[in-house]
Amino acid sequence: MKAAVLHAPADLRVQDVPVPACADDEVLVQVKAAGICGSDLDRVMVTGTYRFPTIPGHEFSGVIAATGRKVTKFSPGDRVAVAPILPCFSCDFCQQGHYGQCNNYNYLGSRTDGGFAEYVAAPERNLVRLADNISYEHGAMVEPAAVTLHGVMRAGIKAGDSVAVLGCGALGLFAIQFARILGATRIIATDIAEDKLALAQQVGATQVINSKTDDAVKAILASGAVDVTIETAGVAVTQVQALEVTQKHGKVLYLGTAHADVTIPPQVFEHIIRNELTLLGAWNSFSAPFPGREWFAIIDYIQNGSLVMEPLITHTIKLEALPTFVKDMKKRVVSYNKVIIKM
Repeated sequence: MKAAVLHAPADLRVQDVPVPACADDEVLVQVKAAGICGSDLDRVMVTGTYRFPTIPGHEFSGVIAATGRKVTKFSPGDRVAVAPILPCFSCDFCQQGHYGQCNNYNYLGSRTDGGFAEYVAAPERNLVRLADNISYEHGAMVEPAAVTLHGVMRAGIKAGDSVAVLGCGALGLFAIQFARILGATRIIATDIAEDKLALAQQVGATQVINSKTDDAVKAILASGAVDVTIETAGVAVTQVQALEVTQKHGKVLYLGTAHADVTIPPQVFEHIIRNELTLLGAWNSFSAPFPGREWFAIIDYIQNGSLVMEPLITHTIKLEALPTFVKDMKKRVVSYNKVIIKM
């Protein structure tokens, strides 16, 4: 089969490799579509995976090509999305249903071979069935949508809340939609790219602010501090702004990963203390029953039309183009949102 194989940081090659065998409790998934996550950029270009060679990719969907002899709930021909975490299911955190905090997990696409390939072997328990009216491209986006929903659920957004979303990449655009779905009535989005802000309005933001040309904090506070702030950009500026725009007893949810030191000025730190803010982190997308309520909810939201996927896809590429395209993404040569590899 063809696969994009990472041999070292910045050394991704499309080559022929053996089709993986599936164990008794696994299925062989023929990958139809795979998404490129922001974490894939650093993993492929900078930090590398946990071993070499590895096939990256943890956002993918496809059709079952074969099943192990102990597989009972799925059959060849079934359309599925695949949850990438492989928990131990025995540590304290797994026993509590906190699979993202498993002490001994494996992971498709970083610790073992993932979805940038024509075939992937995955446990039956990691499969989520795709309805016929959900495309494979949208199926590949279930994972990042579930990551966002996992965080939003932790933030406890409720009817009538005001929400600020800082950063309008894929996670930010999903966060805007979930804020709307859960009943937020004032949804403010900030970014430095006009095309992303236009998309934010399209999916439900009631106000957009270009933080490259406007003071985002002043612009948000002009209409009042918000109940919940969701930071998705993963840059120090917005990670501090998130604290400044959240009102007393409000919540700040950090979904973006820090790539540099975050310095909090004393007056902003005082804002945390005096206003009794709640700071939340969210990681991955899993809960009980595995792989999680988030995954099954995403399927329902797509089917009933409340969660919009298609406008988020800016590029569709072939596997052969991946090594060059991921370099262009890292260098910001291309303006992108969600990039889908179509097999």
